[in-house]
Amino acid sequence: MNKGIIRPMLLDDLESILEIERVSFTTAWSSEAFKGELKENEYARYLCLEVDGQVIGYMGLWFILDEGHITNIAITPNHRGQHWGEFLMRSMMEQMKALGMERMTLEVRVSNSPAQALYKRLGFVSAGVRRGYYADTGEDALIMWAELGPEVKVT
Repeated sequence: MNKGIIRPMLLDDLESILEIERVSFTTAWSSEAFKGELKENEYARYLCLEVDGQVIGYMGLWFILDEGHITNIAITPNHRGQHWGEFLMRSMMEQMKALGMERMTLEVRVSNSPAQALYKRLGFVSAGVRRGYYADTGEDALIMWAELGPEVKVT
């Protein structure tokens, strides 16, 4: 596996981010949504994952008190299954912990078994269901939480 670089997302990254968004989600975020997060939301942190100079993934998070709420994460289809999502998640978890965050949460489609398996490997546990959470299909979301303990390591 080539060495990935994790860095803050920039407005210049939006073309790549929007393409990843389009191929990853049935209801993709707009350019305006990302611009608002990057320029106006003081609680938002967005990271890009670069491999060989190309953005192959990204992740967004809102810092609320001592918690991180994951807004989105996606990896390009041709880089999935290669542990890049785990690399990105572990990097974000380390950064959060260094900033004093104690736990993080996310929602994931109940049908998204690969993502749930990743989150469980990272220490997330199920904490409930949001019925009809996804507007595009009415699918339920599984709510998951993780405590940021000393075992989080970037590999």
